[in-house]
Amino acid sequence: MMFGIAQHWLYLGLAIGLGVCGTLCMKESHGFRQHRWSAAMVIFYLLGFSCLAMTVKVIPIGTTYAIWSGMGTAMIALVGIFHYHEPAPPLKILSIALIIIGVVGLNLVGSSH
Repeated sequence: MMFGIAQHWLYLGLAIGLGVCGTLCMKESHGFRQHRWSAAMVIFYLLGFSCLAMTVKVIPIGTTYAIWSGMGTAMIALVGIFHYHEPAPPLKILSIALIIIGVVGLNLVGSSH
């Protein structure tokens, strides 16, 4: 059973990564005008949601969705800062840190029961 749980955490990690890739492709599609990026976005999101569906078979949906959306949001915000050179005022950095702290907290609470 332990491998089953670990496998579902791997699915969650893949869902997060694929969702981030899909979002980056969305940015590069320039409003769906770049068809290759648009197609890649659809593929990444379909694969990501498939992994998310596998995750919720074992991990509670509230925990799954909070971790998926929180980590995806934090990762995209960091990509925006480092790759797209978006501004990074202290409040933005603090907010990203709070998202990550919240995800860690949810993970700790979820693993205690």
